[in-house]
Amino acid sequence: MGEQITDTRMRRPVITARAAATFEPVGRSVATARAFVRDTLQGWGYADIVDDAVVLTSELVTNAVVHAGTAADVLCLRTDGGVRISVADRYPEREIPLQSTGPAMVHPDREGGRGLLLCGALAARWGVEYTTAQKHVWFHLDLPERPAGTRSAGPALPVDALPVTDARVRVAVIQIDRGGCVTSWNEDSQELFGYDPEQVVGKPLTDFAAWPHTPGTGIVEALLLSRWEGSYGIRGADGRVVPVYASHLRVRDADGEASTVCLLVRDHERAILQSPQRPPATDGVAPAEGRPADPFEVFIGSPAPDDLDGLLQRTVERARDMLDGDAAYLLLATDDETELEVRASTGLPSARQRFARVPVEAGSGRYGSARMPAVHEDLTAVPGAVPLLAGTGMRSVVTVPLKVEGRLTGSLGVAAESAARYTNEEALRLQFAADRIALAVERARLTELEKLRRGSLSFLVEASDLLAGTLDRDQTLALMAQMTVPTLATWCAVYTVADQASEPELSYVLHEDEDRIDGLKTLLMKVDPPEPVPTPGARVWTAPSDAAHDAALRTSLRSLGLEESARPSKGPGATLATASAVGGETVVLPLVARNRVIGMLTLGKPTEEHFRQEILELAEDLSRRAALALDNARLYSERTAISQSLQRSLLPPELPDIPGVEAEVIYRAAGEGNEVGGDFYDLFPIRDGAYGFAIGDVCGTGPEAAAVTGLARHALRLLAREGFGGPAVLERLNAAILDEGARSRFLTLLYGELWPQSDGSALLKVVCAGHPLPLRLRQDGTVEPAAEPQPLLGVMDDLELYEQTVTLDPGDVLLCVTDGVTERREGTRMLGDDGLTDVLTTCTGLTAGAVAARVLRAVERFAAEPASDDMAILALRVPEVPAA
Repeated sequence: MGEQITDTRMRRPVITARAAATFEPVGRSVATARAFVRDTLQGWGYADIVDDAVVLTSELVTNAVVHAGTAADVLCLRTDGGVRISVADRYPEREIPLQSTGPAMVHPDREGGRGLLLCGALAARWGVEYTTAQKHVWFHLDLPERPAGTRSAGPALPVDALPVTDARVRVAVIQIDRGGCVTSWNEDSQELFGYDPEQVVGKPLTDFAAWPHTPGTGIVEALLLSRWEGSYGIRGADGRVVPVYASHLRVRDADGEASTVCLLVRDHERAILQSPQRPPATDGVAPAEGRPADPFEVFIGSPAPDDLDGLLQRTVERARDMLDGDAAYLLLATDDETELEVRASTGLPSARQRFARVPVEAGSGRYGSARMPAVHEDLTAVPGAVPLLAGTGMRSVVTVPLKVEGRLTGSLGVAAESAARYTNEEALRLQFAADRIALAVERARLTELEKLRRGSLSFLVEASDLLAGTLDRDQTLALMAQMTVPTLATWCAVYTVADQASEPELSYVLHEDEDRIDGLKTLLMKVDPPEPVPTPGARVWTAPSDAAHDAALRTSLRSLGLEESARPSKGPGATLATASAVGGETVVLPLVARNRVIGMLTLGKPTEEHFRQEILELAEDLSRRAALALDNARLYSERTAISQSLQRSLLPPELPDIPGVEAEVIYRAAGEGNEVGGDFYDLFPIRDGAYGFAIGDVCGTGPEAAAVTGLARHALRLLAREGFGGPAVLERLNAAILDEGARSRFLTLLYGELWPQSDGSALLKVVCAGHPLPLRLRQDGTVEPAAEPQPLLGVMDDLELYEQTVTLDPGDVLLCVTDGVTERREGTRMLGDDGLTDVLTTCTGLTAGAVAARVLRAVERFAAEPASDDMAILALRVPEVPAA
């Protein structure tokens, strides 16, 4: 990472950091580019603009690697006023898909130009730059304005309202270098955690930190942010985890070396480090006498309004402190407001609780109605009153609603391990605090929802492009899994259903940790597949997690010697790792196409994690697109298999061995997936010592021409073996073609019969009906036509054809081609008969196979574009007589 300082007098932005990467022109590069930009901006502490930057980068990289088909160079520049990101492709001639320079430059539904439309909508500035080798599209995102150097103060409080601390407050001061290792460990750190400085200095902080299973920045990333504040744990020398509250500040010394200073206190003393928020102005009016100061006024310290996770986590921590509770949690209403979703908690197993959903209204075994404040003095007396707290050891709880304009938006609860801790007075205090924070929470929730929808739109656009780009079944299955992992889920399995009578088959498995794919696949093969139910939406599937937990339990018993194993296992570590990887929530989404279930998309989370409703809705949208792509791939594969089977039946079997004559055929059918077109060839025995050969060209290409090809090839063999001569064979074939009526097509055909002679030569009788004339190459290098032109077939009823006799001497070659060879074009140039003659002149002394290969190579090199017409080459050569 380099630094560059520009002249401030020029009023140019100061570039303080840069990051660059190049991505290959493959579909998966788009997701990799998104991750690169996201990680870069998170590392710079620019979480506010990450989502917009990722959306724009995704569109521009898609344009480069998918539409332009070149590698994409992504450059991120950090300036004093924001971030500039540039995406360059290697196709500078490609035009920018603009229709005008006004706001309506590109319609949103158009395939091209969507990225530029988004640049105009989201970026502060953007532009396009061309060089001789690249095209750069760049955009600049401004950072939100934040007051620098602000200070805040709280009102004077009575002593009994101050936060409680130990008699001796210890503040651990730890300094971490840029590599994440401890460089300084003060005396209070030693007292709090039991380690002497020499035991920790030089070691990574991650060796001692117990980071919580909550979303957001991990500890490695947190140490790189300019400022961070929150809760985690430090594993002490005695093995116990000491909950701490920390404040991180990233600094640099005079030499420019960066490090992070961490201040840590015991978690219950967090008020010492928490950043207070300036209380709202009261115009000099003091609080009502006797009313206790609200800790939400003094300690709320909310993050930026659009940082929803940080705001919610700070809220539950303040709520717990305010009521001196042991745990707190906050739930937000889903879009349809019928369920509440756990979004933040403290003092609870947050990994298990996050995104768990409970109904809003009261009922048997359901969450008590969240529309009114409620106090539960003893949860053991009312089992199931608050399922969220089951098995947590909490006995009393107070819950209050979060409402905005009378509409329920969430619920806030504080719980304690002792019974009868809370009364209506605490409920009123908590309700007052909830009313103050509800609007900020709702605003941040709507901001997050908008970002999710924007990201979902970009994700679905990219998914549609990738799925539409292939008709291969296996590649479609791989794309389905790669698009969901890790964006939507930790692991994914795709089951396919061949027909209604077939059992679902496990077709593809992917895990974000490649080392766990084999274990996951083995586990899924042991459980019954999910039922192929066509009901739309995601449904929970518990079989994988149950099987994983059972396997982990058996492994633990074996390790304790309580259960014998009939065969060796991979060890407890592998089994337990699989259990933790699969032990969370697993959902199944049907893949329905054309009113038939063709498979199931299975998504899973690691231990005790749940899916968000928005993620499930996005996965459902993806499953509909994926199902159509998978069914299209199936239909295409079936059609291709049938077509190729039928086409192979039109090709002749292996060439016969002709004594004293070399024979070689090269055939190329135009069109993707075609094995046979309008051109055809045949070489077959007629009777002892006599062989027939033919090369023809039906008008047109594709299946219609191939149908006439089959008629001609089979009729030639049948008529020749009935003893008819060349002219009679072609006249009867002409009548058969005309009998096809509207389906008939005219046909050019070169037909001949060959008799090897005892003197080493070969006698040929040929009829050339409208076909390019066969060419004879003599040993002296001269080339001449070996037949005369006659009328083509399929046009006139009465044909008068005749055959011509040709003798091939030892060393002579007879070359027969279709017009796909002679009419090969490059612009206005055409190979033609003269060009073919020139190529054949150079083939003296070559075998029949070498002659055919040289002709093909000359045709392919004549033009850069692929051939647009069918092509057949037949070479017959009489070898030289060996010297006695």
